[in-house]
Amino acid sequence: MTGVVTERPGASPAAALEPRLAEHRRELTGYCYRMLGSSFDAEDAVQETMVRAWRSLDRLQGSGALRSWLYRIATNVCLDALDGRKRRALPVDLSDESSAPVPASLAGVLADGAWVEPALDRNVLPVGGDPADIAVQKESVRLAFVAALQLLPPRQRAVLILRDVLRWKADEVAALLETSVAAANSALQRARATLAAAQAQEKAPDRDVAAPDAELLARYLDAFLCYDIEALVALLHEDAVMDMPPYAMWLRSAADIGTWFAGPGAECRGSHVVPLELNGNPAFAQWRPNGPDGAHRPWAVHALTMADGRITRMTAFLDTRLFDLFGLPHDPAVADR
Repeated sequence: MTGVVTERPGASPAAALEPRLAEHRRELTGYCYRMLGSSFDAEDAVQETMVRAWRSLDRLQGSGALRSWLYRIATNVCLDALDGRKRRALPVDLSDESSAPVPASLAGVLADGAWVEPALDRNVLPVGGDPADIAVQKESVRLAFVAALQLLPPRQRAVLILRDVLRWKADEVAALLETSVAAANSALQRARATLAAAQAQEKAPDRDVAAPDAELLARYLDAFLCYDIEALVALLHEDAVMDMPPYAMWLRSAADIGTWFAGPGAECRGSHVVPLELNGNPAFAQWRPNGPDGAHRPWAVHALTMADGRITRMTAFLDTRLFDLFGLPHDPAVADR
């Protein structure tokens, strides 16, 4: 008997298959996120993948084919979404460096959808498994790497993610993309060369990224809560980078970042914060006391990069929709429970 599920009397095929589809949602979200560079777009793509899967159950032959079948659908959804779309990039690659960390630096605003958005680790990374594989997965969702992926033509992007991140075999990728093994291997080689060139020319290159440092994060959050500018600056590398989409501003140096905190950023004094894990790195959500009643309200999600015992990158995503996407409450008191 051909099929993937045994239906209960009265149960629809879609309803019977739904639990098995859900088992693949996290890895599909991670795949679509790397392809699209946006958590919001990735969620939409996975939802569309599930809808298409339900509508074409008759095309699935054999229970072992479910995962590859879903990846084929997800790839096609992503390729459709990327058709004619401009690539996303890191904020520092979308604007000129601001040498004056003053309110006027907030005049420029980036186009909506121009920058790579953050992803919550638990939404895109697998749980458990081989530590070496987990390390590769974490590296592949770092903001700089996801931005570099966007330089690749969509089909090359899919090949590189499937081969180098997800460890698919060449013949499996060729079958998914309905091409030859030679063509898939050629696409992989071109993709690797493009990434290598991009990393060599990166505008604000990363040092070797360190493993998340819980103590450094705790010290940074303590300094941020106290709004101790001197302590904050002491935790930054001397040429640390800070950006804040949707604004085009970006700063490069601990001194300028300190000036920013003491000037335009001073409205963050008295904020509430909760640590997170974003893009394989430490991060935190910030609720700022910006209401007329002095109440804390969602303000930003901050992604951090650490190396050499210091913070080297800080990106404050001023998009409060991320709080809903990441399951963060609007009331910070709830987040502490």
